[in-house]
Amino acid sequence: MNSLAPFKVFSGTKSRYLAEQICKSIGCKMGEMNIQYFADGEFVVSYEESIRGCEVFLVQSTFPNSDNLLELLLMIDAAKRASASKIIPVIPYFGWARQDRKDKPRVSIGAKLIADLLSIAGIDRLISLDLHADQIQGFFNVPVDHLYASSIYLPYIKSMKLKDMVIASPDVGGSKRASSYAKYLGVDLVLCHKQRAKANEVEAMKIIGDVNGKNVIILDDMVDTAGTITKAADIMIDGGAISVRAFASHAVLSDPATERIRKSKLTEIYFTDSIPLRDTSCDKIKILSVADLIADTIIKVNTNESISSSFLI
Repeated sequence: MNSLAPFKVFSGTKSRYLAEQICKSIGCKMGEMNIQYFADGEFVVSYEESIRGCEVFLVQSTFPNSDNLLELLLMIDAAKRASASKIIPVIPYFGWARQDRKDKPRVSIGAKLIADLLSIAGIDRLISLDLHADQIQGFFNVPVDHLYASSIYLPYIKSMKLKDMVIASPDVGGSKRASSYAKYLGVDLVLCHKQRAKANEVEAMKIIGDVNGKNVIILDDMVDTAGTITKAADIMIDGGAISVRAFASHAVLSDPATERIRKSKLTEIYFTDSIPLRDTSCDKIKILSVADLIADTIIKVNTNESISSSFLI
């Protein structure tokens, strides 16, 4: 591995499980860092080894609660003050990404705010996975390496060798992703049209396309309360589908998501390990790791190689 600069990988508190797998894949030791907490909940971050002149990769998803984001910001600031040559956060799950535009009056654009906070803190580059909206890359004034779970999911779906398979999107917003999968696999596309009563609550849903006698694969970028994806699965089975499986990048899984998945007509649902799975009691939930994908990207970024070879679609 012809490195142009020494690099080290560090992890935030809640993403350590993933950082350990990334370091194992790279074949490097994870950097030592200490987080000290005060009685009132305030905390301070310190590196326990020299990072002067190093490229530092900071693995931390920004899922709830917001301490994960603040911890990452302090890690960035500490690295800058310790004379790291480059600071590259690895944020497999980029929180606040659903707030990518003003969809009604007097609301914040949270994704832009978080991008500004990271930029001002001092990042030189960002690595993330399946952003909720592609345009979030434009919120940053530094390079963004946007990875896709499709490079893991597509080979896995092909290996399942399902007959009469169709690809489905749970909403119109995900139609581009689903269409790319369908084209790559050479199968038909099905869309779900949903109407929401309010956030996280689906009022009505209709299936556009034929699922009768089909094995359906539903694709999404994240599953929060699982209301949409379980409703879609139930409607498809009622419409004659043989089986319904789902693949989503981020297992947000707010209550009562796990219980809904357990009671639904989904055969299985697959997630990456971008967010730690809090409840492992549901045997329908399967995890496919992105550690090797991120490890490969870290190596290529460090050696100034193209990462486009990692993309299948």
